[in-house]
Amino acid sequence: MPIIVNLDVMLAKRKMQSKELAEKLGITPVNLSILKTGKAKGVRFDTLEAICKILECQPGDILEYKD
Repeated sequence: MPIIVNLDVMLAKRKMQSKELAEKLGITPVNLSILKTGKAKGVRFDTLEAICKILECQPGDILEYKD
């Protein structure tokens, strides 16, 4: 898949665990894991916005396109 999810990188930079982010987002750790591994078929803009707000980053810091 040409879309790479760099959520683990941002979590490491912010010294935050996946469990903590999931709690702040109001989603299950399993659903966050699906997103982190790139297995999600899509992501809602409000979820992406919340991730960016919590991690103080831009969508491009999380999602990357590689041909």
